[in-house]
Amino acid sequence: MAALPTICLSALRALIHGGPLDSSAAPSSVSTSAQPSSGVSSPGATYLASSSSSRSVDEHLYYKEADEKSREDEYTERDYEFAGLQRFGRASLVALAAASLCYSAPGPALAFRGGGPYGQEVTRGQDLTGRDFSGLTLIKQDFKTSILRQANFKGAKLFGSSFFDSDLTGADLTDADLRGCDFSLANAQKANLTNAILEGALVTGNTSFKNAVITGADFTEVGWRDDQRKELCKIADGTNPVTGNSTRETLLCDY
Repeated sequence: MAALPTICLSALRALIHGGPLDSSAAPSSVSTSAQPSSGVSSPGATYLASSSSSRSVDEHLYYKEADEKSREDEYTERDYEFAGLQRFGRASLVALAAASLCYSAPGPALAFRGGGPYGQEVTRGQDLTGRDFSGLTLIKQDFKTSILRQANFKGAKLFGSSFFDSDLTGADLTDADLRGCDFSLANAQKANLTNAILEGALVTGNTSFKNAVITGADFTEVGWRDDQRKELCKIADGTNPVTGNSTRETLLCDY
């Protein structure tokens, strides 16, 4: 961060300690001297210089007082100017601090977080039994090792999310976008995958979809083990309404 100008540092000290600004930090256009500029004469002084020989004592005193009053007014005006700079400096520092806080504050987030980019609530390694995630956009969400029994993901957009070693027993994944999701070691027995899209999903390890409902599900490019594929082909039927792909074809059941 670049160093603050001298006037800002001085104003900061004034803001913290409540004292006046350092006169050395004042702009050069503002005079802090108690003496008027040597090149400027007041009207009273000019009159005294030119007419002192022809004026009475009373007149001399009158114009001398007028000259002193003029100087006092000049100094008062300068004091007001300098006080204004002090107030302006303090107000500027407060505004700068507020702007910095606004700039550094995080923006609003979505409802859930689990190591992914969204939200405030942790979803990794949690007991989320029966939770309602229906219709939410939770791209690349982290549900690793979470308990998600009977959780509702109907219509949720879960592209690239991780369900690694999670328990999805009886979960509703109807119409969910599960492309690229990681179901490695997941237990998805009795889950409802009706019309879900699992294109490119990972199912390595002991992933189980036993007794799941897979009508209209799209399993394009999912790398099943042979025993997993055979189990699913026994119940595969329907066509996905979004991709138009037959569930049996995406499982390569007839090849």
